[in-house]
Amino acid sequence: MEIENVIIFTIKITIVNRKYILPLFFVFQILIIKILAIFPKEIEQYYSNGFYPIISRFLRSVFGAIPFSIGDVIYASILIYVIYILLKYKKNWLRNWKNSLLKLVSVLSLFYFLFHLLWATNYYRVPLSEKLKIKKEYTDKELLDFTQKLITKTNATHIEITKNKSIKVSNPSSRDKIFVLSQNGYDQLSKEYPFFSYEVPSRKQSLFSVPLTYMGFGGYLNPFTNESQVNYKLPIYGYPFVISHEMAHQIGYASESECNFIAFLACIKNDNLYFKYAAYSMALRYSLANVKLIDEKKFNVLKSRVNLGIIENFKENDSFWKQYDTFIDKGFHVFYDQFLKINQQEDGIDSYSKFIDLLINYYNNKAIE
Repeated sequence: MEIENVIIFTIKITIVNRKYILPLFFVFQILIIKILAIFPKEIEQYYSNGFYPIISRFLRSVFGAIPFSIGDVIYASILIYVIYILLKYKKNWLRNWKNSLLKLVSVLSLFYFLFHLLWATNYYRVPLSEKLKIKKEYTDKELLDFTQKLITKTNATHIEITKNKSIKVSNPSSRDKIFVLSQNGYDQLSKEYPFFSYEVPSRKQSLFSVPLTYMGFGGYLNPFTNESQVNYKLPIYGYPFVISHEMAHQIGYASESECNFIAFLACIKNDNLYFKYAAYSMALRYSLANVKLIDEKKFNVLKSRVNLGIIENFKENDSFWKQYDTFIDKGFHVFYDQFLKINQQEDGIDSYSKFIDLLINYYNNKAIE
């Protein structure tokens, strides 16, 4: 009888304490991630260049050939299920708020685990600037010189496409065709840098493009399915750059500035002129914005040298986002800014523009291709 009582007592303890397992695991995971962040070289070797390429190839092999976004379907299903549970059991959730909170933290614990296992540990890998041996600081003169180089290159590419300084660029390819064409840039880039190789494509137009637009996002990587999602409502002239950015996330780069930098290199390596133009015009836009911050007079002089058609593309982009400018995108930008800062990107949402730092130093002693 004593043995039976011990067994029964043990079972009861297990049942009572089981609800604390995942919440405690959540705390344990946070501590482990903080410790792992101290060892970027080990993460680079064993995760980013070890486990991650295997799991990412597997996920893209499973989901890549499916013509629609499985990740979006999963997110939508979860959202519908959560709303259903909240409505059905709202009284019980409020009455038993402690158990409800434990259930919520348990779910977050599982998501947090899968998020880092399948992709997010890449946030803590060796910085690309260290990998390529380029610095990130620059002088005002270096910024001005680089901006002038970009103006010359962007103007030349614009004229090659339109044959007219005043006409804006409109990419004639469909969005699905742009997905296919994006592979060429990475194939060319990987000849110089094998670690930028992109294999087993999984590129999708997001089913959530309208909500993404209101949230102020051009695309995202689904870390659970490794599908790159692109907002199909974006102005098409810049579409090649956005998909190239999301592809950079897929090959294991988490930093937004690094992904912009990789996207630029992949686009200008592409045989397609519209990809080159998307990269040059994107970089020029950010570069001019940086010049404006330090010297508005020089900004106005440099801007006057830009073809009117390029300015029209900039206006097209501004007009597109302005019509969706609400409290929603501001709220999500605040949230995403904090999310990035938590995940090793100190500049938050401003990190997107920091790829100019990398470009200036990358092209410091050489011409832009």
